[in-house]
This record gives sequence, structure tokens and C-alpha cells, in this order.
Amino acid sequence: MTVEEKLGQLQQLPWTYDTGPGGGDTKEAEDAARAGKLGSVLSIYGAKSTNALQRIAVEESRLGIPLVFGLDVIHGFWTTFPIPLAQAASFDPDVTRADGEVSAKEARSNGVHWTFAPAMDVTHEPRWGRVAEGNGEDPYLTSVLAAAKVRAYQGDADGQSSAPYRAKDRVAACAKHFVAYGGAEGGRDYNTVDVSESRLRNLYLPPFKAALEAGAATVMASFNTISGVPAHGNTHTLTDILKKEWDFDGMVVSDWTGVQELIAHGFAEDGAAAARLALNAGVDMEMTSTNLVRHGKKLLRDGRIGERRLDDAVARVLRLKFDLGLFENPYVDEDDAVAGPTAAARRAARTAAARSMVLLKNKGKALPLKRSVGSIAVVGPFADSGDLLGTWSFPGAIEKYPSVKVLDAVERAAPGAKVTYARGVDPEGGDTGGIGKAVAAAKAADVTVVVVGEPSAMSGEAAARGDLSLPGAQEKLVKAIAATGRPFVVVLVNGRPLTIGDWLDSAPAVLEAWHPGIEAGNAIADVLFGEVAPGGKLPVSFPRAVGQIPIHYNHESTGRPYDADNKYTSKYLDLPPDPQFPFGYGLSYTTFEIGAPRLSRERVSADALREGDTLEVSVRVTNTGEREGDEVVQLYVHDVAASLTQPVRRLRGFRRVTLGPGGSRTVRFRLGAADLGFWTNAPHGEFTVEEGTVDLYVGDSSAAKGRTTLTIT
Repeated sequence: MTVEEKLGQLQQLPWTYDTGPGGGDTKEAEDAARAGKLGSVLSIYGAKSTNALQRIAVEESRLGIPLVFGLDVIHGFWTTFPIPLAQAASFDPDVTRADGEVSAKEARSNGVHWTFAPAMDVTHEPRWGRVAEGNGEDPYLTSVLAAAKVRAYQGDADGQSSAPYRAKDRVAACAKHFVAYGGAEGGRDYNTVDVSESRLRNLYLPPFKAALEAGAATVMASFNTISGVPAHGNTHTLTDILKKEWDFDGMVVSDWTGVQELIAHGFAEDGAAAARLALNAGVDMEMTSTNLVRHGKKLLRDGRIGERRLDDAVARVLRLKFDLGLFENPYVDEDDAVAGPTAAARRAARTAAARSMVLLKNKGKALPLKRSVGSIAVVGPFADSGDLLGTWSFPGAIEKYPSVKVLDAVERAAPGAKVTYARGVDPEGGDTGGIGKAVAAAKAADVTVVVVGEPSAMSGEAAARGDLSLPGAQEKLVKAIAATGRPFVVVLVNGRPLTIGDWLDSAPAVLEAWHPGIEAGNAIADVLFGEVAPGGKLPVSFPRAVGQIPIHYNHESTGRPYDADNKYTSKYLDLPPDPQFPFGYGLSYTTFEIGAPRLSRERVSADALREGDTLEVSVRVTNTGEREGDEVVQLYVHDVAASLTQPVRRLRGFRRVTLGPGGSRTVRFRLGAADLGFWTNAPHGEFTVEEGTVDLYVGDSSAAKGRTTLTIT
């Protein structure tokens, strides 16, 4: 290969679907492919389109190296599943696995080899729009779900050397955004992150390690700085940790113009410096911007980049293509392209959406609704809306396959009821002129379903919010319905935690449905009418007010913990110290009793744990109600005294179980060194398991009461 051809393999250009400035020039990609100076194209899809471009690369370039086509298949291709944050609320790896398998099959048949997912950005910042794309505030939950999604996209693999994603129903996964992107200051996208080594390794890195152990083929660098060094130029994270410490032999891709943005960061003086810094730090492929192909040859000649590093990057790109089987089968069969959601895919999406919903309040058993109800009013800006797919939905799906509307689904679920509709207010803006019609509909109905929340575009990239209350005049609508004195329930559709105002006190029931995807209306109706009992739990804390942020369950204790009777303790003057709803919280249509946790032994040595010893925690859970339901049993640990202050609780196990009335089951967890130890701030981090006392809590949320104690000697 010539130097130009090598550099070309490190270049990824966009097709016509843009996700930022500077994209969409198809001629540039075609010319580069013909010249053998292109490795990948993103945001191209469709069997005919991808085959046509692939033929240029394979049949018209000197070496005939195939292109790899990437696309943001975040929570669905044709079949849009709930947003990832919603999937996390299921506390069920099978939900995220279903999404990955359906998405991979649909995407690969349409010429997409590689998805830029899963996002595994742990965040304590609900103002950040991209909270919708990840799994919330906990590294353990995120790790479990990230591994499940990787295996779903790629197929099951035992380590990175195995490449099941060459199959025609699989795609290569991309673990993103590496790393600490969710720590952006103020919740503003692309913003600064200042993080200690221990926090980096205990909070932000574990999901990436889990994804790589599941076989993730690629990693994407993040837009943020990490303690002053941009992620795209960060040798410590990209090379020292990822490639050396973790032995990652896959490929690192930049984010959109991430290499070019080293200049705006003030880290590189020009494009040549940006190319040098990124390649030397560990970036293997440049997305959209073209600094490596423009400056690489001179940088190599001047000794600013090394031939060994260049060849390593090229080898990583080519290995991905070999593992995908592109050298043997560069084209897809156009007759086999999946043209839209199948019935089976829709069923899977509907199940996933229903299992992701969280019942926040249910006073007086307002839910489930009776199908025999005489009349129902369905009101709100999202009651008759197809805009429930969520952020990062595939553009083709948005146009062809919008969400099932809540209004339509309610009409089908209660065929004997008189169903009326009133929009009330718009999703945004202060116009309240339609509230009167909504109030009239509520007064005339036996029960009202109020569907409020955020438009899909209000979350995702570059979608930070400074106010987390319901947008526009939606709170006024809810209060007006409450003032009628008639029965009503509220359904929230949103991409992040919201600050639920004082209307919460007057609402008999509140169902958090998130952005549920293509089967939104049907899944919401399934839960509202009791076809499915809600069993989801919050993967993020819901603050009472923006002023509490960051507020998360896994915070460290202060030297003056909260005490209501002592002024000089950690608290607010005008707010309680706790969130409105904590991590792991969620109600059911039935009730459960979780017994006291039991240990297989109460003492274990630190040395034994380091050598692989484990112990068992068991707990009995019983359905004490009158109908079948799901409970998520959660295990938390707390190191009472350690060489570094520890979170007051850390999730270390969860199990979602289904029990009929009176049913009982023993849930078992295993704990080892990874669960009981932590990373220190030693120069580049050191993992330790220390002697001392560890409290273990088991319950139905992060406020779990059941407790036992383990002694590590």
C-alpha cells in the first residue's frame, strides 16, 4: 500500500444524512473511493445505495479494498424501540438484547455493517440531552446492559478474536463515547469534564470494560476534555488504558469532526497538529474532517508521526473489514433487504416498551383502568401524536413508521367506551387557548388520560435544558384537569428525568412511559388497562428542582451528613435533601415483600477475594398482592471505612422476577473482588480490596432497608 492508500483507510466521510457541519458531499466520497483513499462512509443505507458505492471501491480502485458502512442505529432501524434510557428502566437485559438483534438484522440487510452504539455514558446530569442515549447514573447497570447490547448487535463471542458479526444478520458495535462524556459541566453538550483517576475508573470506565469483554469491535472517542486533555488527543485513555492495559485490538474512531475540534479546544494550533495529536494518542479513523489524509504524508516524512503507528491504525481498520467478511462478501443481496418492521419486530418493540415503563404514583389504585369504563377523555399535546419515537431515531423510520398514537390505542383497548380527544396545549409555547376544550372533555368523561412530556427533539445531542419542568403550558393543562375534580391519570413521555411540579400532589396516578418507540400507544394502553403490570424502575434519580443537580444515589457522604435537627449539616434551606424519586424506584399493580438478606458466610479474606473467591447473598421475595407482577430485587454495597471515601451505596446486583399472587422465590447474587473493591488515585489507578466492614442492602430501590454486614479480613 502507498502512504496515500494507508491514510485513506483512516478516513471516514459522510453521505447525505448529516449529524453536524460539513457533511453530505456524495461526490467527495465517490471520488475518494475510486482513488483508494477512503476507508469508510457513515450515514449511508439501503442495499442499492451501499452496493453502488461499494462497487466503486472494490472494482475501480487499485487495491479493491471494500468500504465499511456505519450508521447511528441507536435504538432501532425500521423498528424503533424505546430510547436506551427507557430500556435501562426495564432492568432487563433481554429488553436491550431484543432491540440489538432486531436492529442488527434490519440494518445489515440494508447494507449497514457497523452501528455507532451502544452509548454507555454514565451521567449524573439530567440537563444533558444525551442522557436519553445511555443507561442512566449507575456504572453497574450500564455495564450489564452495554454487554447485552454488544452481544445482541454482534452475536455472542468469547473475546475479541471471535467475529460472529460477519453473519448477515449482525453488525459491528461501537462502544461510545470514550470517555467521561456524561460528566459535562452544567449539562451542556461538548463541555469540559474534570475528573480524578479514581472517579474515572470507578464511575466512567467500567461499562467500556464490560463492552470490550463482550467483544465490542470498535470504540468512539468523546467530544469532551478529560482533566484538560481532549479525549481525541488523550494518550492516557486511548492508548495507555484502552489499547495497552486492556489489550484492545479493535479500532478507535473519532466522533464527528472530533479531530478537527482539537483546534477549537486550544489543544492543536492547526489541522496538521490535530492530525498528529489524534493519531499519536490512539485515534485510528477520522470521521468527517480530513486532517489525516491532508497532512499525514508530510507528518510522516517529517517524523511527526511514525510509520509503525500508521501501520497499526491501518491494520485495525482492515481487521474490522476482515472480521465483517467484507473481503469475501462486500455486497448485500438486494432481494433480502428488510423493507420495514415485521410483525415479530413490532411485538418485540411493544413488549420492550411496556417493560420499560415506571409507575411513579398510584393513589387509590387509580390504575389499571377498567376496559368497561363508559367514557374516556384523552388529552394533551402527545395524545394524538406520532412523535414518541425519541431522539436518534432512524430518519427513514420517522417518515414511514411513526409511533402508534395513544388516542388510537386507547380506542382499541376500550372498544365499548366513548373516547373524546382534546389537544389542550402545544408541546412548547405559552398558548393556553385550548385548555377550555380539554377541561370540558374531562368533566364529561369517567376518567381522563393526560399525555404530556417532551418532543423527541428536546433530548439527544446538543439538546441541553436549563429547566426540567414540563415545557410550555403543559403544567397549566395538568392543573386545569386536576381542578375539575374528576378522575385522571398522567402519562409522561420524555427523554430525561423531569422536575415534576406541585401538580404531582393532585394527580392520582403518574406513569413514566419515556419515549417508547414505534409501538408507543399500544404499549402505554397495555399498561394503563392492566394487560401488562408495570415493573420498571428508574435508572436515574428525578430531582425535585434543578437546583439539586447533580443529585444521584451513588454520592459520597460528607463529614456532616444530613440531619433535620442540626442546622450545620449538608442540606438546602428550601428543599429536602433527597430526590423526588430515587434511583431504582418504581411501583406495581401488586405488592411485594422482600425478606432480610442472608450471606453464605459473614467473613472472607481480602486475599481470597483477590484470588477469585466469591460469596453468595440470597433473599426471599414474595408477591403479597392479588395479581401477577414483576419486582426488581436490588443489591447494594457500602464500604463503611476505606482509604478513599466511598459512595453511600453502589449497585452490585439486580434481578427482575415475575410472581403470581402469593408466589415466592429466592433470589441469589454472587459477590467477588470486582464488587467489593475499588480503584484508587495511585498515579494511573490501582485496584484494591481492603479489609473492613461492608454493609449490604437488599430491597426494591436504592433506598433499600434490608441490611446485613460482611467482614473482610
